[in-house]
Amino acid sequence: MSATATTAASPVPSLTSVFVRLKLSLLKNGLRQSGGRTAAYLASIVFGTFLAVVAVLGFVLLRGHADAVTVAVLLTGVLSLSWTVMPLFIPSGDETLDPSRLVMLPLQPRPLVRALLVASLVGVGPVLTSVVVLGASVAVAHGAAGTVVAVLAVPLAAVTCVALSRSVAAANVRLLTSRKGRDLALLSGLVIAVGMQLVNFGAQRLGRAGGLEALEPATAVVGWLPPAAAIGAVDSAGRGDYAVAAARLLLTAAALVGLLYWWQRSLVRLMVEPDGSTIGAAADAGADEKSGTGRLARMLPGGRTGAVMERSLRYIWRDPKTKAAWVTSLAVGLIVPLFNAFQGTGSIYFACFASGMLGIQMYNQFGQDTSAFWMVAQTISTTADAYAELRARALALLSVTLPYTTVVTALTAGVLGDWSAFPEALGLAFGLLGAMMATGAVTSAVFPYSIPQDSGYKNVAPGQGGLAWMSIMGGMILGGLLCSPLIAATVYLHVSDRQSLLWLLLPAGALYGGLLVLAGLKLAAPRTAARLPEILAAVSKG
Repeated sequence: MSATATTAASPVPSLTSVFVRLKLSLLKNGLRQSGGRTAAYLASIVFGTFLAVVAVLGFVLLRGHADAVTVAVLLTGVLSLSWTVMPLFIPSGDETLDPSRLVMLPLQPRPLVRALLVASLVGVGPVLTSVVVLGASVAVAHGAAGTVVAVLAVPLAAVTCVALSRSVAAANVRLLTSRKGRDLALLSGLVIAVGMQLVNFGAQRLGRAGGLEALEPATAVVGWLPPAAAIGAVDSAGRGDYAVAAARLLLTAAALVGLLYWWQRSLVRLMVEPDGSTIGAAADAGADEKSGTGRLARMLPGGRTGAVMERSLRYIWRDPKTKAAWVTSLAVGLIVPLFNAFQGTGSIYFACFASGMLGIQMYNQFGQDTSAFWMVAQTISTTADAYAELRARALALLSVTLPYTTVVTALTAGVLGDWSAFPEALGLAFGLLGAMMATGAVTSAVFPYSIPQDSGYKNVAPGQGGLAWMSIMGGMILGGLLCSPLIAATVYLHVSDRQSLLWLLLPAGALYGGLLVLAGLKLAAPRTAARLPEILAAVSKG
């Protein structure tokens, strides 16, 4: 038999099996790239498995409880919501299934969607989602009818979650792979911070409102929204409402079909239409350059100070890692004092949390320059040059942090209705900000470290984690100690019943914080000028 006949007689593997094997191979080869990636993947498996087991056990214990339906339906709704927004905030979370990589292949839309859907079910996330949905169905399934519907509802809900995530990702793939998409991913830290505070706030409100009964109206609505409607169908079948159960199952199935159709249309559009996002981004960038540079330069002082301030402010706006750090600090610094004030458990002194979060941005100033720090080093030949460089960077940060700290303190005082304590709280906040800026300048010169630019989640180069922790933790502790005179003065005035003099803490805190900044810059300047080669080597490892 000839080789041609042998080839013709061999079975052709299906596209779905090829994609599944491709997904497994890519996952396996990705884990071989580094031990850290393997450890992170195994840790995610262990942590996810632990959460899934706890969720299933909780659902088993809820079985027969009056609130079981509320918990099962709402948790499934939250799970589907997380699948929806995940590709928007983690655009590089699964590069193995990026449809833009398949543009040049002669593939038909329907087989491609089917293969991508099956391959998407391979992974830790889909498996753990299926386990959690299974636990939710166990909590509400009663009788033979409920069990039969649960057998259909569990895979239907899990597949709908995955299809929802993939359809959203395919419809926005050009946005998510652009610079705007990477900027959108920076909001993940803000969403997590806000979400944690909302969960805490909601839990306290539910405790005062009499428990989960207050969520029954929301359950009635979410129970008709796919894929949570599938879990609602299990409950309806167990209670004998077969028509309602069938309607909810059909609604979920119809939603799955609609998502698959949307996914297919997005893939077709992606593979046949030209990509104009790069042209648009270039045009937007050109417009920004024409309109933004002049205004910003006119607002800043001249000479080296203005140039360094402009560069630092543009880092905040354009560099992904720097922007992520600032977005998180600004959000958390506002959320913590305000949410505690809204809950009635806060204090106006919580506004100092904003000073601490923003003061951290002064740490590792040269790390954000990465290997480009050599251009900065070329401009530093004396201690005076190093002092001018650090002073300009501090002024750039203070141009944002001072008004923001004032606004946060004022908002906290307004929510609490404690305007009499506003001057002393703002004075303490200014003092803490000055202490953090001072220690940040010194640690930037003594403990510099690199910030990797090719990793979406690592903010420290391998082997420099100890430097980062030593810099941040040591600086924060020292910053707190430097603020001890202001804290002692505040305590003394309160204990000695001299509240009429507390307003003096505002000018005292501003003056003390300014002196600390000047002292920190004076200490950091000679160390920076003497350690330029060491700083360049440390920040270039990423």
